[in-house]
Amino acid sequence: MDASDIDRVLGAGSCHRVGSFRFTLREQQWEWSKEVAAMHGYAPGTVTPTTELLLAHKHPDDRPEVAATLAETVEKGAPFCSRHRIVDTTGHTRHVLVVADQEVDKDGELVGTAGFYVELDSDTELDSDTPQAESQGTLADIVRSRAAIEQAKGALMLVYGISADRAFDVLTWRSQESNVKIRLLAQQLVAEFTEAVNAPSGLRSVFDHLLLTVHERIPHDVEQPTA
Repeated sequence: MDASDIDRVLGAGSCHRVGSFRFTLREQQWEWSKEVAAMHGYAPGTVTPTTELLLAHKHPDDRPEVAATLAETVEKGAPFCSRHRIVDTTGHTRHVLVVADQEVDKDGELVGTAGFYVELDSDTELDSDTPQAESQGTLADIVRSRAAIEQAKGALMLVYGISADRAFDVLTWRSQESNVKIRLLAQQLVAEFTEAVNAPSGLRSVFDHLLLTVHERIPHDVEQPTA
């Protein structure tokens, strides 16, 4: 993939397969993007998301586990990563990956959680339970052999168990949300993840945080490429 391919994708509008959401602790309120609303079968602005509404859309077989996760988020603003199914307003079942990191204010106080949904092609996407040791070995091969965007896609695929297309959707969404070129995000993400991958535990939580905050640590004096 060259620069023109990347810019063509970025110029095509937001990725409908990826959308953002937010939960505020003080107000106990959920917010979701038009993409996440659409995944649940709603037109933008036609419904206000609530914990009860979110749970109502979870597949019955997945609902108990997701309910426990959401309870932690609503009570403590806990970060999470969940792979499960939702049922939209037409009865169609969608497979999603949902990732959330803690959100803090300028004083470092916890104010809630924020993250994203990725709609997967099906439950046949990559296995999310790949052992960390194997994932780390594969990541090392990717880092040595591919360019920055392919490296970042590989990391996303390994950590979240998603396909190459969905991994690129996530990178594109982060680029649009942060207004930072996708190549710069990829380079920074890979550089930080390569160091963090050696952490003894909590690998997925570490990666969640890196992905959702990577744009904040790109030096302001780095020139944004035009192509």
